[in-house]
Amino acid sequence: MAAGFDPSGRLPDVFTNAGTSSFTTFLSRVAPEMLPGRRPLPPGMAADLAPHATTIVAIAADGGVVMAGDRRATMGNLIAQRDIEKVHPADAYSLVGIAGTAGIGIELMRLFQVELEHYEKIEGAMLSLDGKANRLASMIRGNLGAAMQGLAVVPLFAGFDLACADPTRAGRIFSFDVTGGPYEETGYDAIGSGSLFAKSALKKRFRAGLSVDDATRLAVEALYDAADDDTATGGPDLTRRIYPVVMTATAEGTRRLTDAETAAIAEGVVARRMENPGG
Repeated sequence: MAAGFDPSGRLPDVFTNAGTSSFTTFLSRVAPEMLPGRRPLPPGMAADLAPHATTIVAIAADGGVVMAGDRRATMGNLIAQRDIEKVHPADAYSLVGIAGTAGIGIELMRLFQVELEHYEKIEGAMLSLDGKANRLASMIRGNLGAAMQGLAVVPLFAGFDLACADPTRAGRIFSFDVTGGPYEETGYDAIGSGSLFAKSALKKRFRAGLSVDDATRLAVEALYDAADDDTATGGPDLTRRIYPVVMTATAEGTRRLTDAETAAIAEGVVARRMENPGG
């Protein structure tokens, strides 16, 4: 018989009471061992034992925000996976991308999705964009012990702010550190091993008021520049037809570009670089 069940098989009261609107708080009471940051770890560094996700970029556009991520995961000098997906919808109007320890990052991202859905079901309303960023910050903070042993996860969060009076400026971006500190970014940001090169590319090309389509192309170009200088970031793989994951969040909600749409953009970027490889 499962732990916590009475002989009739009924769920304990904690499952049927209204309780808290935070799913992670509920889980910490019922099954704390299922939270990523609550699992005991052996002493020593463990960074080289798990695949690492690499570069994510986000760009605020006129009427929304664009987020894109490369597809490579690495273990030291080896390519662990060529087609990992690091950018996902957090809910109907926001996006989350992960860099760092891939397994913990994917688990954290899925837990964050449940956290936002649970809140909406309990409260009957969606969290504000700032509230979502703060919830994600507290979840990252819960992983601090593992981060100190090399299993760090640093996400990038972005979304369309439904409370913004000016829809053209409603796209907002939040970055975090391993201690859970949230920071709102202006215009664009990048995380991961290739972020230095991606942000350098964005710094030269970004301008306020970009259309969503222009921001999408710029995001793919920034990932190309990151892959050009960072071995852990994967560029467009024309042979295997593996392209970045690109998503948008606008007043219409979140949307992932189709493989055909992303392929057309990525192949256009590669074709232009064939004419000018250095820029």
